[in-house]
Amino acid sequence: MSLSAISKRYARALIELGAEQDKLEQYAGELDRVLEAFAVEKQLQTVLVSPSVTGEKRSAILSDLAGKLQLSPGIRNFLGLLLEKQRLRFLPQIVEHFRKFADELSGTLRAQLTSAAELDAAQAAVIRSGLEQQTGRKVILDTRVDPALIGGLKAEIGGRIFDGSLSTQLKRIEDKLTKG
Repeated sequence: MSLSAISKRYARALIELGAEQDKLEQYAGELDRVLEAFAVEKQLQTVLVSPSVTGEKRSAILSDLAGKLQLSPGIRNFLGLLLEKQRLRFLPQIVEHFRKFADELSGTLRAQLTSAAELDAAQAAVIRSGLEQQTGRKVILDTRVDPALIGGLKAEIGGRIFDGSLSTQLKRIEDKLTKG
């Protein structure tokens, strides 16, 4: 079975459980904390997926982690299942699919907004509002800065790219001039 199929199956199961218990946002936050812990302590995930570490020891480590992160029983059980089935290494992909499924359920779109300079909160709010009007759905912005854009913005939302950057406009002018 492919990595994508495995991660989608577990994500869909967690979505169903979270929706049934009305805890989708809570589960998303808890999963983010777990991934953050794995990112900070790189050896933690390695130990949890290592076949050379006994199952009892891995369970104890996972239980300690769940306690420190104050995870709900639902996420504790889910992580325990992933550990038992040796699927914990797929957690980043599972979380990615979980977010997509949760966004679909809530009618939310995630937009990646790249600008040449840092945007303040008011500017981001105006852009979010415009994207919400365009799509008719709630939009969550993930903002990034890329000085190579020179000026303007680039937005990616729902698989579509809106590029209003100065660098792209200059490239178009250059192409027209070279083509004659």
